[in-house]
Amino acid sequence: MIKTDKKVFWFVVGSQHLYGPEALDEVKKHAEEIVDSLNEEADFAYPLVFKALVTTADEIKNVMKEVNYQDEVAGVVTWMHTFSPAKMWIPGTKLLQKPLLHLSTQYNNEVPWKTIDMDFMNLNQSAHGDREYGFINARLKINNKVVVGHYQDPEVHAEMINWMKSAVGYAESQNIKVARFGDNMRNVAVTEGDKVEAAIQFGWTVDYFGIGDLVEEMGQVSDEDIQSVYKDCQALYEMDPGENDPDFYESHVKEQIKIELGLKQFLKKGGYTAFTTNFEDLHGMKQLPGMAVQRLNAEGYGFAGEGDWKTAALDRLLKIMTQNESTGFMEDYTYNFVKGDEYIVQSHMLEVDPTFAATKPKVVVNPLGIGDKEDPARLVFDGKAGDGLAVSMLDLGTHYRLMVNTFEAVSPVEDAPNLPVARVIWKPKPDFKTSIKKWIQAGGGHHTVATLALDKDVILDWAKMVDLETVIID
Repeated sequence: MIKTDKKVFWFVVGSQHLYGPEALDEVKKHAEEIVDSLNEEADFAYPLVFKALVTTADEIKNVMKEVNYQDEVAGVVTWMHTFSPAKMWIPGTKLLQKPLLHLSTQYNNEVPWKTIDMDFMNLNQSAHGDREYGFINARLKINNKVVVGHYQDPEVHAEMINWMKSAVGYAESQNIKVARFGDNMRNVAVTEGDKVEAAIQFGWTVDYFGIGDLVEEMGQVSDEDIQSVYKDCQALYEMDPGENDPDFYESHVKEQIKIELGLKQFLKKGGYTAFTTNFEDLHGMKQLPGMAVQRLNAEGYGFAGEGDWKTAALDRLLKIMTQNESTGFMEDYTYNFVKGDEYIVQSHMLEVDPTFAATKPKVVVNPLGIGDKEDPARLVFDGKAGDGLAVSMLDLGTHYRLMVNTFEAVSPVEDAPNLPVARVIWKPKPDFKTSIKKWIQAGGGHHTVATLALDKDVILDWAKMVDLETVIID
């Protein structure tokens, strides 16, 4: 389900006519060689395409217009081979509506002292051209990325790869559609938000539906389809009836499959890529969606509980950026305050994302104690270890704020035989007390999207692209 349209990035090199046609031919040749080298050595997920050598305001403007209207172009990379007077960049840059990366590099890696002359100096003026070009982007308040270094440097490659992920996330963010089944959990503050502002700033569409709309779709699910998915589950998971009667267990698991298939069909029909549910709004349903949500998470759908549409959209965004690797909705539950071994237990009532699973998930059926419905089936597992990010979106009334906290996830070392939900354990950075205090002081929510598969610069670059205030604790 994590599918994005084919994306490319255009490479545009700036110069001017002052240097003559021979020099410009050399500039173009160098730019083409750099693009070929980057594509060959950097292992980009999205190809870099040499688009143009630009030397006039009209040429720049025409390229930027084309960038805007070519859907496959996710962003533009610019390089100032020589001095490129920046007034001519103003009209085109003002029109640009996609991410911009200024690559501060040059063709040669070192100064050739034995042969250097004024012809070389005039042609290889990246240090000169960078300042002029950087000034106009700052003057225009463009939220562009600047990457500095020789184009064959692996550190430059890594920065460009991260920025490309951010840029593709920026493009796909415009396509995120969240279906809300029911409203937000009553009396909860942090899950509220301005949906109109989210549409303007992030491109997110958020639509409300009554739970009856889902129940109606579930009524169209066939027994044959349910049985087919049940067989798939028997192959994928450990089926653990526990003390339940086998028939009772199977019927409750199949009810979750029915919810899953109904949900999936509903989301497909509306083009929705994320959704929310609410245990306070279950009229007509036998169970709160549990395993149903988890299996859709594994396919790449964004999700958050209690009607938290901001986190559901953010979940989908990060799943796009990570290609759904070790990324999902999470909630802070309980602390371990033991000195030297402080950590936070992360979980949820049911819907912990199986992309975090370090152990083969078990399908269990247990009472929920909330929602006043049947015992729901859910997937239970222990979470992976590794370095990660916790990301949360807040609406402060005047503006949105993004919270980012780095953490170390650790594998559980103790069994929890009475805990019928998946669990993830992490140690927040820079340390337990500082992280928690700063998170609370900045208004960070209890719902997050966690990922073990993303560099924080990807999130920060995206936040810059959408002009989003960001607080980072690391």
